[in-house]
Amino acid sequence: MTTHRPDPPAPRAAATGPTVAIDIGGTKIAGALVGPGGTMTATVRRPTPRTTDAEGVMAAVAEVVAVLAADPAWPSAVRCGIGSAGPVDTARGTVSPVNIGAWRRFPVRDRVAAELARHGATLPTVLVGDGVAMTAAEHWLGAARGHANALCLVVSTGVGGGLVLDNRLHTGPTGNAGHIGHISVDFDGEPCACGGHGCVESLASGTAIARWALAHGWTPADDPTAAGVAASARTGDPVALAAFDRAGRALAAAVAATATLVETDIAVIGGGVAAAGETLFGPVRAHLGRYAALSFVQGLRVVPAALGTDAGLIGAAASAAVLLPGG
Repeated sequence: MTTHRPDPPAPRAAATGPTVAIDIGGTKIAGALVGPGGTMTATVRRPTPRTTDAEGVMAAVAEVVAVLAADPAWPSAVRCGIGSAGPVDTARGTVSPVNIGAWRRFPVRDRVAAELARHGATLPTVLVGDGVAMTAAEHWLGAARGHANALCLVVSTGVGGGLVLDNRLHTGPTGNAGHIGHISVDFDGEPCACGGHGCVESLASGTAIARWALAHGWTPADDPTAAGVAASARTGDPVALAAFDRAGRALAAAVAATATLVETDIAVIGGGVAAAGETLFGPVRAHLGRYAALSFVQGLRVVPAALGTDAGLIGAAASAAVLLPGG
């Protein structure tokens, strides 16, 4: 049964100063000060180091914190939210991102808190997965607003996700609930970086789309990434179209399985690959009917995220406001 409420609860706003928000992904590390209404200031972005050790990656995070600390609003910050590529362990405050090989069980929550303190801000700090952060943002201010039960996906370098159930952000004991990218949708599929086989991420991430297209004869005009594949698909290139159809089918199968399990009525897809628009959403919707066949999921909708690249930072802040005691 579809449940839709027009006014879902916003993150608590007892403390009215800004939240320090950090968004850590496989390609970029971003930061901002996010006000109680979701307005961002002092935004900063740095590339995620690819050929370095754990401390090299942390140095990029520290640089982002230093830029934020120079903003006049920094002294009034009340909390910090970190959204990171996963898997995460929110209880321990550690991350082991599939797409950041230098970090394994890295204590990012404590290290960020130490950086905050070094710049004069001793703040309560929470860690969530990037999919959970995006979900918090889209439920608060975006495409999932008003939906009591929603699945949100980040399709980018990897594939992550998060859940809202009964109007509450559902993170699970370690913070990985909704991590849809590592559901297996192809039992005989290729090995995934996580150790599994046939995972959604190994078929539908931007990296996977470009890799499959190149392996099947696609010749990029100038951009060898998923964005380049999308551009070719829009001109009718058959290999590019097949690459996105393959990705869309994988996403449709996983979305339908999740909806069948927990009765979500909307799936919101964001991240860099979602910028392909109908090149991605068309195949997802076309395949969805094959998998969402039971009566209680036949009304499932798949829609684009509304907050774009801001979702990770807004969601990190929203998660902190929801999850921290007294937030």
